[in-house]
Amino acid sequence: MKKKAICIISGGMDSTLSAKLAQLEGYDIIALHFNYGQRTQKRELKSFRQIANYLNVKISYEIDLDFFKTIGASALTDMSLDIPTDGIKDGIPITYVPFRNGIFLSIASSLAEKHGAEAIFIGVVEEDSSGYPDCRDSYIKAMERAINLGTKDETDIKIEMPLVHLKKSQIVKRALELGVPLELTWSCYQSEELACGVCDSCRLRLKGFREANSRDLIKYKE
Repeated sequence: MKKKAICIISGGMDSTLSAKLAQLEGYDIIALHFNYGQRTQKRELKSFRQIANYLNVKISYEIDLDFFKTIGASALTDMSLDIPTDGIKDGIPITYVPFRNGIFLSIASSLAEKHGAEAIFIGVVEEDSSGYPDCRDSYIKAMERAINLGTKDETDIKIEMPLVHLKKSQIVKRALELGVPLELTWSCYQSEELACGVCDSCRLRLKGFREANSRDLIKYKE
């Protein structure tokens, strides 16, 4: 029987490349996407569906998590907070969604048990990200230990984070080398029509393409 992996796919570049790498490692992909009340929820969902089609995924899940808006505390889910557009600063930005990846990984673990999947792939990036604490290598490894303690004895789930120590430019280069259609992906935090070009996520994306000497094919306002 072919090995299986739960791939958490946001619709962005990192999670898309992570899923592609899982496929190249011989895994049958079970695609997992979360609608959690983020500003660009509809656009990210569109990207997820296009990416799942590109990867020829047979099983996919789109899970709604409305409680993130109730919790608030993040500019991604609380519309009363402004998305920063003045450049990346030190410290944890207001776009951090409290313990988001921990919750995503917990749900992915439930699906892994259901499907008998050996691995969960997540596209976290530590060195060239926005400084989110739930994207750290050490945190993901600790989460893996906790998941395996809290599941059936015969369950042994490996959390794979193939991009965690890459820079965005390296991610762009690797994706293009593999023919990953980055034009299907979406990174902007605040716009669903044209990417804003000035939020932290757009800045990181554009910087990655620039340092990779490549051109981003999605359209930007600025």
